[in-house]
Amino acid sequence: MIPAYIETIRKGLFGERIAAAREILQNCRLCPRSCEVDRLAGQTGFCKTAAKAWISSFNPHFGEEAPLVGSGGSGTIFFTHCNLMCIFCQNYDISHQGCGREIESDQLAAIMLELQQAGCHNINFVTPSHVVPQMLEALQVAVEAGLRVPLVYNSGGYDRVSTLRLLDGIVDIYMPDFKFWDERVAADTCDAPDYPEVARRALTEMHRQVGDLVIDESGVACRGLLIRHLVLPGNMAGTREVMRFIAGSVSPDSYVNIMAQYRPCGRAAEVKGLEDYPTTSDYTEAVRAAKEEGIRRLDRPRRTFVLW
Repeated sequence: MIPAYIETIRKGLFGERIAAAREILQNCRLCPRSCEVDRLAGQTGFCKTAAKAWISSFNPHFGEEAPLVGSGGSGTIFFTHCNLMCIFCQNYDISHQGCGREIESDQLAAIMLELQQAGCHNINFVTPSHVVPQMLEALQVAVEAGLRVPLVYNSGGYDRVSTLRLLDGIVDIYMPDFKFWDERVAADTCDAPDYPEVARRALTEMHRQVGDLVIDESGVACRGLLIRHLVLPGNMAGTREVMRFIAGSVSPDSYVNIMAQYRPCGRAAEVKGLEDYPTTSDYTEAVRAAKEEGIRRLDRPRRTFVLW
């Protein structure tokens, strides 16, 4: 399958997408935080990122979901900072503490090409919600230099629909989290009480663009939606309600990864309950809820952190 961005570039639409995205940065409303700062002039808002993207690392990653990894790995590029900032983030040094370096568009493009050359099946942009314009600029350079693998948009699910529409016909695989169903949990953990509603709209738009996950004969994903849901202690994530929404309002054929690797990181102890690990029962009940609510495609479990 030819990546979506090839056809979009052929139609001459790529330049106007980049221009529209950069215009947003002048009074930034790229994500639901709507900080309205002029990032092109060097101002920063919630995401602490101005005109240039920051990255913390890049590599062929073999710990992602099986359809992304295949035999060559997923070409992950971890962007520094975040627009959600969960207090329990397992990459706390990257998202909160800013571990990484500022990067030019041509450098980011070169990284994409390096990962493709290394045999990665896709380019996996991790936490890209706050750097969509920079990502698009680099992508144009990379495509002109020969990039031809699918793009994965790997976000926390806190994405503005109008920004996602700039990626229609460009992103091949969306991989959002749906973290919390309860507004109070979202408020306590990431100061975003609107997260559940934002995530519902975002997932619906993502599915409209790319549909259910399509996996080729070799077992590698080439297009579609893959949803992640992290099991939290004491069902703080609201798993059953999340799965009911996905099955009923997105698609019962959605590919869902129910993840068991939560551990107390960062400032997790500030919220009662998050100082604990999820129990084996927490995870078992989450999987049962997903199946009972009609989710038919669950990512196969892999060995991860010990549940208590």
